[in-house]
Amino acid sequence: MFRKAMRLGALALGISLAGGLATMAPAGAQDRFTLRFNHVLSPSEPFHEGFQAWARRVQERTNGGLTMRVFHSAQLGVEEDIIEQMRQGANIGQNTDAARLGTYVRGLSVLNGPYFATTAEDVAKLADSPTIQRWQQELAANHGLQVVCFDWIQGLRHFFTNRPVRTPADLSGQRIRTPPAPIWQESIRALGAAPVALPFGEMYPALQQRAIDGVELVWNNIPGGRFNEVTRYVSETGHILLINFQVVGARFFQSLPENYRTILVEECRRAGQETSRRVAEREQEVRRQMLSRGITAVENLDMNAFRAAGAKAYEALGLTAERDAVLREVGRN
Repeated sequence: MFRKAMRLGALALGISLAGGLATMAPAGAQDRFTLRFNHVLSPSEPFHEGFQAWARRVQERTNGGLTMRVFHSAQLGVEEDIIEQMRQGANIGQNTDAARLGTYVRGLSVLNGPYFATTAEDVAKLADSPTIQRWQQELAANHGLQVVCFDWIQGLRHFFTNRPVRTPADLSGQRIRTPPAPIWQESIRALGAAPVALPFGEMYPALQQRAIDGVELVWNNIPGGRFNEVTRYVSETGHILLINFQVVGARFFQSLPENYRTILVEECRRAGQETSRRVAEREQEVRRQMLSRGITAVENLDMNAFRAAGAKAYEALGLTAERDAVLREVGRN
């Protein structure tokens, strides 16, 4: 597995260098680089530990030449602002998703579409898709955003609400928080709800004040955000497998010596795969704990209805052809 990760990491690096951006000469031994890495999750979540492991290994392998400083809970700012700073050349990285990256290269957003990928095995195959490789190259060359890797799987997203939901019709009229990118908004709309864009940190008070009726999250988000205190039901629709992308500014990435770029990619993939396994292992325990603390799992969901409804999101955004192209390349269509 690790040998395969290295091969794919090298492939991802090759894609980035093919993007048409100038590569600086390797820096001397006296040069030092710092990458400030931002994410919105709490320090208690597995991803934070995984990011710290990534940072530690990068520093070790570069003998301190590249230092990563990890900031949890959006300490550096909201995601959209961070991404814009990255595009301008700031030495910042961000844990993000294909939905937000799809605002720059629209095809990428299909990776966060309804029922597009459902397992870690599905995600592993996506790294070999020529179409996805081309989209990453375009993102770096034309929009200043370099994908380091996307091996970080946060889990399947479900609806956490204060009324039981068994069918898309049950979501009618319910205001469900979701990120602001078009694929998120259209996905939740297609599944029957009214999407509401709010930063992650504002969800708890919004639920408490009934400004929104529910959220759609992975199980591992619930204890850190204490959402079991402000929601009563979970409908385990698994409507989106949350694939996370680790992204830095293309200009900053190209300023690094070539061996540092290689190390950054390799250790991103290694830590991502390890963390994804830990997340999957932890999820069932978190689920058990949250059910014991008051959340009720809704039974007898009409999954066929949810899957059929989800297809409407691709149609609404004109992404059906892009979705089908990738699925053909990975042997799923």
